[in-house]
Amino acid sequence: MQSRGYDFAGQALAHLRSARPVLVSTLLLSGLLLLLSSLALPAEAAQKKSAGKNTTSTKVYRWVDADGTVHYSDQIPPEQAPADRQVLNQYGVPIRAEQGAMSQAERDAEKRAEAEREAARAAAERDAVLLSTYLSVDEIEALRNRRVELMQGQISLTENYLLSLGDKLEKLQKEASAFKPYSQDPEAEPIDAALAQELSDTLDSISLYEKTLLDTRIRQQRLVGEFDAAIARFKELKAP
Repeated sequence: MQSRGYDFAGQALAHLRSARPVLVSTLLLSGLLLLLSSLALPAEAAQKKSAGKNTTSTKVYRWVDADGTVHYSDQIPPEQAPADRQVLNQYGVPIRAEQGAMSQAERDAEKRAEAEREAARAAAERDAVLLSTYLSVDEIEALRNRRVELMQGQISLTENYLLSLGDKLEKLQKEASAFKPYSQDPEAEPIDAALAQELSDTLDSISLYEKTLLDTRIRQQRLVGEFDAAIARFKELKAP
């Protein structure tokens, strides 16, 4: 006959054995749910963050076409590029304005306007220098005459040097005429190398100084024209 203590212990052990699978299953299920919930929360947060980021970073444009129709879009169609537009935030509130692309005619007009502004600025600077440099027309004319005289002196020196080069060339050509290839005599000797080189150098010098003389005369004419224009402008600025 078993004692009551032994029966009680046996019954308790049997109860634990029968309840253990249920307890283990419950613990496993609870752990799995906890794991799934911990994985779902970061994914859901990332999704919300990404959605919020896309909402704030995407531009929404508002513009009015040539027919007066209002348009809303996150992209500007190429045919609507010239239209001015507003950039809206995620609440539909304008945050800034953007100028539309200019047409070729508008760009050309803008270039002309910029050139005109630059010309006006340069003219204003010239007027300021003119008024600050001279006190009277007589001062401008006196400076013009001095500059013209200096250039005339350069012209006279160049002309005289060209005359001397011409005389030298004439002598060299006369000397070279006795030699081939300048002489018609079949018995003539070839021209000396030194004489041929001097003749060539003289011709080159004449060509150079003739060009210099022409350039100096052109600069002299331009100088006179610039002073005449300055005198006329000075009179306009000083006119009552």
